[in-house]
Order: sequence, then C-alpha cells, then structure tokens
Amino acid sequence: MNDPDEIRRLLDESTLWFVVGLGNSPERTAYGVAAALQARGKRIVPIHPRAEVVHGEQGYATIAEAAAAVGTPDVVDVFVRSDRAGAFADQAVAVGAGAVWFQLGVVDEAAAQRVRDAGRVMVMDTCPLIEWRRR
Repeated sequence: MNDPDEIRRLLDESTLWFVVGLGNSPERTAYGVAAALQARGKRIVPIHPRAEVVHGEQGYATIAEAAAAVGTPDVVDVFVRSDRAGAFADQAVAVGAGAVWFQLGVVDEAAAQRVRDAGRVMVMDTCPLIEWRRR
C-alpha cells in the first residue's frame, strides 16, 4: 500500500477520478483538491448525495450511477470519514475502479485489505497534492 511507483503511475497516467464527498462547498478540502486535479488534466466526477454540478462536471449520487453514465474510473478518491470509507471502497471495486485513494486522515485497514485482495491499487491517508509536491 502507498507504493511510490504506483502513486506516481496514478498521478501520471490516470484520467478519470471519481471524487466521493465532492459538493459545491469551496471551504471543503475536496473542492480544492478536485480543482487541482482538473488543473492537472484529470476529469473529475463528483459523488455526493445531492448530485450537484461541481467545477463544471455533473455529479452523481452513487459510484454505480456515475460509472454507468461516464465509464469505469481510474481512481476513486474518498473524502469521507473513516467509518464510512469502506463502503465506498467496496463500491469502487464493484464497478472495476483501478485504484482507491483514501484522503489524508481517512484510514480503514480492513477496507484497504479488501481493495488489495481484489487486485486493485490502494492509497491511504495521503492526498494527491501532497504526493505531487514530493516528486
């Protein structure tokens, strides 16, 4: 987990990122990180119960709805509390996402193991912006 080569590959080669917890609240971390992902050429898809349009991208209430509409995500980036993150990791695996990324402070070891057991890349307790700065 958090393999530097895998993280580098995700940052360089992925294009479609589902951002769980992304709504139209500029004061929330997810909002700024999603904007930064877009600035680096990633297509972001908001996953939020309100299914709002954020940064010009239509949101969806669930990962499954988003995958049906726009395709399989390269990365599902999770901005929810640790006690809720595992369900989103399972949903990401179910739609065939290539990787699950739990944001800084989001930790669920059991969910991370399920993701790895499914043969997917797991990144936990860090942020793409932090990882870009490390390179």
